[in-house]
Amino acid sequence: MLSDYIEGDENLLEDNSSLDEDKNKIKISLKINDEFFEKENEIDEDNESEREILYNKEKESSPLNSEEFLEQSPEENNSSYDEYYLERIDEVQEILEEICESIPSYAYEHLNGGIILTEEVKYHEESRNEDLLIMGEYQRSVLGNMIKIYYGSFMEMYRFSPREILKEKLEEVLLHEFTHHLEFLANEWGLVIEDNKFLEEYRKGKANE
Repeated sequence: MLSDYIEGDENLLEDNSSLDEDKNKIKISLKINDEFFEKENEIDEDNESEREILYNKEKESSPLNSEEFLEQSPEENNSSYDEYYLERIDEVQEILEEICESIPSYAYEHLNGGIILTEEVKYHEESRNEDLLIMGEYQRSVLGNMIKIYYGSFMEMYRFSPREILKEKLEEVLLHEFTHHLEFLANEWGLVIEDNKFLEEYRKGKANE
């Protein structure tokens, strides 16, 4: 995983010296329709969103299915997926807000676009057979600097996971994207380089298949 390359992401949680005393100021914007993205796509040429955390579904071990889910008929399978898929979005939003409360206030400086939780499933443009999911992105555009968390991508990977595992994975991705933000402010690109290394390894693996 990309965040395995990163030393120090967890320091965001350890440094509580500058936490905002008013925790209620930390809010996660929930987008469950396409209006926000249609607006953003109109100015896509000004958008930089290459800073992603990617998961290779072929290599990542995750409890995608339960035995009961696999035993269902296709009709029952689709119905249960839709119900469960929609059920957890409030839980994910709540978990993200819990994580944000542990992140010091300096990390939010110039993050004027906020943190967006979208129901979208997003695959990398180089993904083959939908095996390279984008879990989160740090984006910069005329709309501001923002972090996007892709709820749909998390449900593809962890929809049957317990809350503890889901929180661990959300924290990993969110801290990764905060690190991109802080590196951008400091004009450092170490994490971008590591992300590119991950993508290059993916390309090599696919070329050798």
